[in-house]
Amino acid sequence: MKAVAQRLFAQHGIDGVTVADIVAAAGQRNKASLQYHFGSKDELIGELLVDGAQKVDAFRLALLDQMAADGGPRHVRDVLDAFVRPVYQLTVTEAEGSTYLRFLSNVQLTHRELFRAHIGAKWNTGYRRCLEHFRNLLAHIPTPVLEQRMSLVAIYTTTVFSIKEAPADDAPASSRLWTRKFTLDNILDTYEAMLVCVPSAATLEKLK
Repeated sequence: MKAVAQRLFAQHGIDGVTVADIVAAAGQRNKASLQYHFGSKDELIGELLVDGAQKVDAFRLALLDQMAADGGPRHVRDVLDAFVRPVYQLTVTEAEGSTYLRFLSNVQLTHRELFRAHIGAKWNTGYRRCLEHFRNLLAHIPTPVLEQRMSLVAIYTTTVFSIKEAPADDAPASSRLWTRKFTLDNILDTYEAMLVCVPSAATLEKLK
């Protein structure tokens, strides 16, 4: 039922899906089955949010721990890889099909309080470690500018890979945008350029 619900939320938005829709799509005869298993629609959404966040955080921490064991991170690109790859991986390894990032985007767009209630500062240890590494490696960039850039990288990551998920619903068709071998590396190139770019005179002037 969780996979079915996540797909419906990804495709139709949070408010576009009712409990009855989920129960019917899951092939359940008992309309109370969702309440029995999850308590409410909001609690189901919370479980789905945590499921995906745990996967991303565990993968991110493993990459960061390995990096630390090797004496790193030494470069912004190393941290970016640990930051982005776990999110990218969701779009290629989910057995039920890729829907989590579109679901997550819809929650963040229309139900931010629900996101904060279930995730908040939990399940983001890897995220916070990445941000600390960025601050250390890019200490020459003014803090307000760097913090805004890091937020933009996080937003772009969810948005870009949400878009990547969608063509998978129309298999076997695929988009040339995502099938090129260099795609992930090229995305990382753009993020790195955004983080390391010397702030313009216009930006610096407005910091005063």
